[in-house]
Amino acid sequence: MFPENLTVEIGPFLNDAFRAFRDAVGPALEDATLIPLRILVAVETLLRAQLPWWAVLVLVGGATWALTRRIALALAAAAGLFAIGVVGLWDNAMQTLAIMTVAILICVLLALPLGIAMSQSRGVRAVMLPILDVMQTLPVFVYLIPVIMLLGIGKVPAILATVIYAVVPLVRLTDLGIRLVDRETVEAAASFGASRRQALFKVQIPLAMPTILQGLNQTIMMALSMVVIASMIGARGLGEEVLLGIQRLDIGQGLLAGAAVVVLAIVLDRVSQAGGARLRTAPAPSR
Repeated sequence: MFPENLTVEIGPFLNDAFRAFRDAVGPALEDATLIPLRILVAVETLLRAQLPWWAVLVLVGGATWALTRRIALALAAAAGLFAIGVVGLWDNAMQTLAIMTVAILICVLLALPLGIAMSQSRGVRAVMLPILDVMQTLPVFVYLIPVIMLLGIGKVPAILATVIYAVVPLVRLTDLGIRLVDRETVEAAASFGASRRQALFKVQIPLAMPTILQGLNQTIMMALSMVVIASMIGARGLGEEVLLGIQRLDIGQGLLAGAAVVVLAIVLDRVSQAGGARLRTAPAPSR
């Protein structure tokens, strides 16, 4: 047994420090969450109330075909969502899809600038790598505690927790994809008079796009893996159905909701993978 006279109780100190931090930044943070909340309400209202179910199927199928140019995949994506509706989970699936849409959008808006900055600056990369390591290895329930204490229970805290968990792959692969672009290609662009900014946005990022899309695919999958955990802090949707099935020992409810999450994951995974593969095999633009 470790000697008691050598132990130090730092829990009360951490509690006091966090309360002070919450009092200082809490109001500003709540104001900042109004924007994602409004976007979430708009997307959820669109999917659940304004668009009929068949229009959502057409929209998903059309978007899938536009990204992949594969009619079979577009029909499969629409059929997967139709199957979710058949088993009575359409409304829950739309709630989950709205939350995932907003969370993934925030991930993209955060990850792309961070990944680009890491690829261009060793200092930024040296600072960000330990932060990303902590975000990737920290157990989910550990950072749920400060999220709940700052923002309480609701959909916005669930989105924030999802973003923290899912944003890391996209940041890393954006950085990696840009850094792996052949240096000779960048030097050739510079020799033709391209500035560093022009070489970045017209050469490096387009060549790194397949790797960036792979990072987006990983982010989507990690966001969907948070569905059940996010439901514990108010996300609702399919995750709530799984959670209720566990609490009530209702095998049918839990399995159907879990299968619906799997269907959404398969649809989004196949679409993002096919879109990335299509981009990799696309011919280079003529000059």
